[in-house]
Formats: sequence, C-alpha cells, structure tokens
Amino acid sequence: MSDRILDKILDKAVAGQRITVSEGCELLASCELVALGRAAEAVSRRLHPEPYRTYNIDRNINYTNICAAACSFCAFYRAPNSHDGYLLSRDVLLDKIAETVERGGNQILLQGGLHPTLPLEWYEDLLRDIRQHYPQVNVHGFSPPEIHHFTRMSRLPLRTVLERLRDVGLGSIPGGGAEILVDRVRRQIAPGKVLTDDWLNVMRVWHQLGGRSSATMMFGHVETLEDRIAHLERLRQLQDETGGFTAFIGWTFQPDHTAMSHVPHASPATYLRTQAVARLYLDNFPNIQSSWVTQGLKIGQLGMLFGANDMGSLMLEENVVAEAGTVHFLTLEQIRAAITELGFTPRQRNVFYELVGREQELRAVEANRAVAAT
Repeated sequence: MSDRILDKILDKAVAGQRITVSEGCELLASCELVALGRAAEAVSRRLHPEPYRTYNIDRNINYTNICAAACSFCAFYRAPNSHDGYLLSRDVLLDKIAETVERGGNQILLQGGLHPTLPLEWYEDLLRDIRQHYPQVNVHGFSPPEIHHFTRMSRLPLRTVLERLRDVGLGSIPGGGAEILVDRVRRQIAPGKVLTDDWLNVMRVWHQLGGRSSATMMFGHVETLEDRIAHLERLRQLQDETGGFTAFIGWTFQPDHTAMSHVPHASPATYLRTQAVARLYLDNFPNIQSSWVTQGLKIGQLGMLFGANDMGSLMLEENVVAEAGTVHFLTLEQIRAAITELGFTPRQRNVFYELVGREQELRAVEANRAVAAT
C-alpha cells in the first residue's frame, strides 16, 4: 500500500468517518506502525479530550477451573473428574471479595469453565450471597459461552436465564470467550464453545434488557489479518444495533503450557498495531483498554499512545493468563505513575467507566500503599 493511500485512510478515520472492511485490512497489513499509533491516539484524544486517563481496581475470581469445552488455547482448564479440578467454597470466594473491598475495589470479574453438573440455581444462589454480603460490589460475570452453557443445562430460553441472573445480582457481562468471531477459527481452537452468532446473541439480548458489557479479542494464533477485521466488524455491527458495549479489550494469545504451544508468541508490535486499528475501526466504541496483563508495564503504557484511554485493572488476582506462564504484576502506584508519565491525571473508574469519588480513590491509594509496604 502506498503512503498516499495509507494517509487517506488514516485521515478518514481521524476525521470520524467510518472505514470499510477492506480499509481495515489495509491498515492491519501496513508496516507503518508509528503512523497507525499517531492516528489512533488522535482518535482517542478526540473522543476523550479530558485531562485524565482511567484504571480500575478489581479481582478476577475463577470459581472453578473444571470445563467441558477443552479449548486448545487454554492452559487453565481441567477436565471433569481431573484431580486438579476445583470449585471454590462460598467462604473462600467471599473472603476474596472482602480483600478486594479492603483494597478499594468496587467490582469482581467472576468467571469459570463450562462446568458439566452445576445447575442454574447454583449460580443464582452465588449471586444472592454476594449481593447480601457486598451490595456495593458490581459482579462483572459469566462470559457468553458460560451463559449459553447455562441455557443448555437448564433448558430455558436465553432471555429467561439472563433475567434470572440479573434479578439476583448480575451487574454486567465480560467479553470473554470471544477469541476470534469467525466460525472457521472457533471450530479449530474451541470446538466445544459457542459459535459466533450465539456469542453475539448473548450480548444482544443482555443489551436489550438494559445491560452493559465489554468486548474482547484474543489474537495472534491461527487467525488471519482478515479474520481480525471480520471480528471487529461483527462487534461494530452489534454496537450499531444496541449501543451496549462499554469498551474493547484486545490481547495476544499466550501459547505456553497449552495444546498450541508450537505457536510463536505475537510480538509487541503486533499487539500495538492491532490495538491501534481497533481504535480506528470501532468508531462506535467509547473506550479502548490497554492490556498490561499480557504485555507488561512498558508495552501496556505504550498502548495508551496507540488508541487506549484506559490502563485496565489493578487486578488483585489473575489465573488464566498466569497458567500460560505470563505473569506481570503491577502495584497501584505503578499504574498511576504510568498514566502520570504520559501527561495525564490518573483516575479510578468503575466498570461503567464512571469516575469514583475522589475520597474513595484516595482511600484506595492509601490502602494499596500500605499493602505494598508490608
């Protein structure tokens, strides 16, 4: 692609005009990483002229690692009847939430595997217990593959399942399990999971019920560049329809300790290029989150100059990526410093990208500073 054509596409995106599928593919294939980053940053600043950039404090609680899906890219799952399988007791799970609250968190990310025996009532009881003990904590829970699994286990319509979960405390839905929203890819790496239309329909119905959710993409495995754009296109179409997505988060596949360990690690440049193109392509998504969890501090920070306006979560606990051998740990002070170094004021938000009060934010800073000092 010539520089003139690239500049024309980038100028179009920066001006707020929608780029096409073919133009998105041209951008992903471009070697002009700096130009992509500059354009994505311009779009981010147009959408977010405020002098701050955000982060969140939450905890990823995996209530079970038992999963019948057996995805080839996953190092975390254990087969049913595995001696390494677990199901968290209610007391342990509530203790994890208590620690999150003590550290200034206002949300938990609650996910597990496709457990072959747990009924819908088990999940309802779990949500009731959480709401009873911690009504101030938002449960960002159960990815679309899990919820689709609940419909099969309960033999109830999707809308009914979502209404029942919402009524006992489900606050929002994470975008997990999207991987690549192209059925050919999904059949290859996750044959036991929902296909594209079912994943999207869980989000569609949740949005129709007034719920909000995030969207994700895991890339850098067997997909093509065209598949990545097809994924973004399906998300953009659904956002046009419902407006229910709060943010997009992309991350690279972590192959170690998986059945796909032969796949080479995607480079930081691949991550930054893909995130920049996502910012340019997803013109109807208000927020892009950087993924320091998979990329580490410096690339996570650099991602804030490649279209992201959010540094992600402190994430007091993370298990899935860690099982694949990728372990990055940041303190709250490091996250805030990374934002400050870029010339922005760090501000804590909730899952809906609303700023928390200054007093609550400062209490969280002090609580985490005390923990870091021990």
